[in-house]
Amino acid sequence: MSRVYLDFNATTPVDPAVLDAMLPYLSADFANPSSIHTPGQRARAAIETAREQVADLIGAKAAEIVFTSGGTESDNHAIFGSVAQALLPVQLTQHPGSSAQPVQRKELATLPPHIITSTIEHEAILNACQALEKQGVAVTYLPVDRHGRVDPAAVSAAMRPETVLVTIMHANNELGTVQPLEEIGRIAAKADIYFHTDAVQSAGKLPMDVNELGVDLLSLSGHKLYAPKGIGALYVKSGTKLRQLLYGGHHQRGFRPGTENVPGIVAFGKAAQIARQSHAQDAKRVSALRDQLEQGLLARVPDACANGVGASRTPNTTNIRFPGLEGEALLIALDLKGLAVSTGAACSSGTVEPSHVLTAIGLSPDDARASLRFSLGRHTTPAEIEFALNVVPAAVAQLRAISPTYHAQAR
Repeated sequence: MSRVYLDFNATTPVDPAVLDAMLPYLSADFANPSSIHTPGQRARAAIETAREQVADLIGAKAAEIVFTSGGTESDNHAIFGSVAQALLPVQLTQHPGSSAQPVQRKELATLPPHIITSTIEHEAILNACQALEKQGVAVTYLPVDRHGRVDPAAVSAAMRPETVLVTIMHANNELGTVQPLEEIGRIAAKADIYFHTDAVQSAGKLPMDVNELGVDLLSLSGHKLYAPKGIGALYVKSGTKLRQLLYGGHHQRGFRPGTENVPGIVAFGKAAQIARQSHAQDAKRVSALRDQLEQGLLARVPDACANGVGASRTPNTTNIRFPGLEGEALLIALDLKGLAVSTGAACSSGTVEPSHVLTAIGLSPDDARASLRFSLGRHTTPAEIEFALNVVPAAVAQLRAISPTYHAQAR
């Protein structure tokens, strides 16, 4: 059976050039990059080259890139690190000659730290915030409109004197909706509040400059842009005070200790370099194929609807609702026919709950469960889109023929 993969938001294959770049560091160039001998210094040089390549992708400085194990660790470090930093008992300036004891920040803080986020964030953000709530941290979860957009005015209105972090994703993993980060960034900067964004789904798909976005912290994941799984990065703007969460050696200036994943880092750097060089061309081609798929499905499948299409989206993502069906059943039927798609975030697969993203934009639980995400990749072909346009309508028709839910709705 020929198979077509349209689930690139879940993960991407390792690009052949990326694989070629990393292979030497799995064999001949295996040395520890902290060693001072020549093999170790070759590994160190490879890491620093990769750091520059990742920084170039997002318009940052190499020194502002910290390599992690992936997007989840980066998100957690940004959130927990910001809160932990805010809780440090830092001494305030004491008037010269005063005999009074220095006042501690924790003695002045009468309210717990406060975080602002949205209802459609990835679970790496939401679950981290919920864990902090159990420790007494206050969290505001902002609603989104029917297209999945956060209102910058709502961010401003939610700010408090004790707000220490705003974390709003750049592009949503299920809808592709792109958030107005520049405007939110200006609001956060004016209020002197750190601003973090999860850019896991936008890096390599959209032009990105951390200075234009106005972010202090930004999360990246290698396996979303044709590098292997298990490697990511956190951009930490120069001057940003963030408490480290791990303790060990002096790796990465002590901020993220542990012997570096040299093959993964080299691969991530190469993937970032390729993305920077090709994303404009890739976006133009992939968005045309995405539109062809989306419009074709809406034309060929009765009652089908596209979710969240009224906002700017990443060029590769469409989310289609097929009323009267269970998305999981349709996904399995398509898989048996050779088409791989998703009902939402891969991290949430198997859950019985409807997508929190789709219910946040106003869909009923039944409509949320009836939706599938199609996400295209760099190597998706017109022939694969035609395959999907033939397979999906047929599978929907077969399932609807035996669906009492669909026939009840039709009446």
